[in-house]
Amino acid sequence: MRTKRIFNRNPDKKKRQFLRYSAPVAERTLWKHLSNRQLLGYKFRRQVSIGRYVMDFYSYDLKLAIEVDGDSHFTAGAREYDHQRQQYIESFGIRFLRFSNDQVVNNIEGVVATIGEYINSSGDPL
Repeated sequence: MRTKRIFNRNPDKKKRQFLRYSAPVAERTLWKHLSNRQLLGYKFRRQVSIGRYVMDFYSYDLKLAIEVDGDSHFTAGAREYDHQRQQYIESFGIRFLRFSNDQVVNNIEGVVATIGEYINSSGDPL
């Protein structure tokens, strides 16, 4: 029996490519600090599908998803959608961090430090 594929499903490929190409400033800013194993030597990927959802950043080694939320995420409907999405992702044992665009753009050092502290406080992920 084959297991159901939840990561980077083929039907989502074009969507993920578009999201990488059209990433907002905040996502590009955070990516500069996560790419090439710059954060504690861990590999992060951009726009990774987990089930029917696409995460902004994901580390397979850490089982950690990171989302950068723009203004559209702060409406009532979007908050409910994000909550359901986060519950679904956490049901696979994946941990989740969320930052606003403003936090990333105006305090990137603080955001990177928060991610690093979270990783260090979470114990050995492997």
